Amino acid sequence: MPILTSTHKAPFYLFNGHLQTIIPGLFRQVEGITYTRERLFTPDLDFIDVDWSQVGSESLVILSHGLEGDSSRPYILGMVRAFNERGLDALAWNYRSCSGEPNKLLRSYHLGASDDLQFVIEHALQTGNYNTIHLIGFSAGGNITLKYLGENPTQVPSEVKRAVVFSVPVDLKASAQKISRVYTQRFLKTLGEKLEQKRQLYPEEVDLTDYSIFWTFPEFDNRYTAPIHGFKNADDYYARVSSKQFLQDIQKPTLLVNAKNDPFLAEECYPFEEAKTNPYFYFEMPENGGHVGFAEDFRKNIYYSEARAVRFLLEEGRYCL
Repeated sequence: MPILTSTHKAPFYLFNGHLQTIIPGLFRQVEGITYTRERLFTPDLDFIDVDWSQVGSESLVILSHGLEGDSSRPYILGMVRAFNERGLDALAWNYRSCSGEPNKLLRSYHLGASDDLQFVIEHALQTGNYNTIHLIGFSAGGNITLKYLGENPTQVPSEVKRAVVFSVPVDLKASAQKISRVYTQRFLKTLGEKLEQKRQLYPEEVDLTDYSIFWTFPEFDNRYTAPIHGFKNADDYYARVSSKQFLQDIQKPTLLVNAKNDPFLAEECYPFEEAKTNPYFYFEMPENGGHVGFAEDFRKNIYYSEARAVRFLLEEGRYCL
């Protein structure tokens, strides 16, 4: 019954889930990471840009960012630094359209794009001398990671040993309905800018009429995400890619950390029952942390998520399963 007790304590000056989400996201700075970028050309004649931070290891962590994020986000850089300091290489991949340049196809990324994660993992195994790969995902990247691990568990390479994910909306419909307009509008703004780039490339397929009146993710996903990526509608998209349905089939030790006060997550995103029935799936619910926050001392750049990931992937792996 791998439901774990959390030791995370938020600083007193970040006293609610909104502050714990917003302050690290806007003001955290991480120094000392220098990436080497590589462009991968996909079988469907598109590209994915990945960023390497290598220290000469035979072990690698692959990091998947959140919605409208990229490899330069502070939570990614902090995690890269944490594992580089422990002697592991890191690869942070940018989803299609997230690396600073529009991808070539009409399709972009979505929260179920586990095929792209599989492609990145296969590339790392083919080009690097890695005998161990760990996966780390945040929010949308956590959903992609969990889906990848559970949808075809016997096809996950043996080199993939463990995974840890944070702030994951494992039930996409429930979270899409919960998230407030303030957060939604921030995401819809940047998504709309990317759609405008797509409209210039595919004017017949992308219609931005009345885009400014959209207020919710279900509206956006129904009009754009679903039809562009082969789903019937938003409900079909949510039903098919939500990772909650795949948790029971995960066969690699995997930890999900979702804060109780996460303003993005609905009640359905706290999968106690799945953790009780699958010995490979661990669930931890700190009282605090916000969404992709988990600061313990913001002023000193100390984050629970990084210490927790190191402990689960490198230290607890010696004793668990």
